[in-house]
Amino acid sequence: MDLTPFVDSLRREFAVAAEAAGEDAVALAERLASPLESAIRLTLLDALSTAADEITRDLAPGSVEVRLRRREAEFAVSPPTAPEPAPAEAPPPPPPEADDGAVSRINLRLPDQLKQRVEEAASREKLSINAWLVRAANTALGADTSRPAHRRSVYGEKYTGWVR
Repeated sequence: MDLTPFVDSLRREFAVAAEAAGEDAVALAERLASPLESAIRLTLLDALSTAADEITRDLAPGSVEVRLRRREAEFAVSPPTAPEPAPAEAPPPPPPEADDGAVSRINLRLPDQLKQRVEEAASREKLSINAWLVRAANTALGADTSRPAHRRSVYGEKYTGWVR
C-alpha cells in the first residue's frame, strides 16, 4: 500500500487551510509540509498497525501483520490453521476466561537466542510473533487455544474484508 497519495492529500489540505490566512501562512505551510511528511507517514503506519492488531485479535489463531518495505506498507495474512486433534488421554483444558475485547500492549525483553527460537516457531506455524506469543501464554495458563473463542459477529462466522 503506497502511502504517498494519503500524505499528498494531507499536504494539499494543509495548503488550502493556509490560503485562508494569506501569503505568509502559505509560505510557512510549504516550509512545514516537507518536515511533517515523515511524521504523517509514521502516524499512518501506526494506524495500520493498530488495525492489523485488532483484525488479528478477531482472527486468532490467524494473524495479519503490517510490513514496511521501502516506503510502502504491505499486509501479510496468515489464515487460521486446522487444529491438531488432542490426545485421547489428556484431560480437557479449562475454559478460557471471558474475552472482553480489550487489548493491552507490553514490552517484552527476550535473550537473543530465545527471540530467534520464538521467531522460528512463529514462522513454522505461519503466525506473527505476537499471535504466537499470545497462543503460548494461553497454553501456559491452561486456556484452550486449539479453537478460537466463539465471537458473535454481524456477519456470522464469515471473515470479510480485503488485503492487497
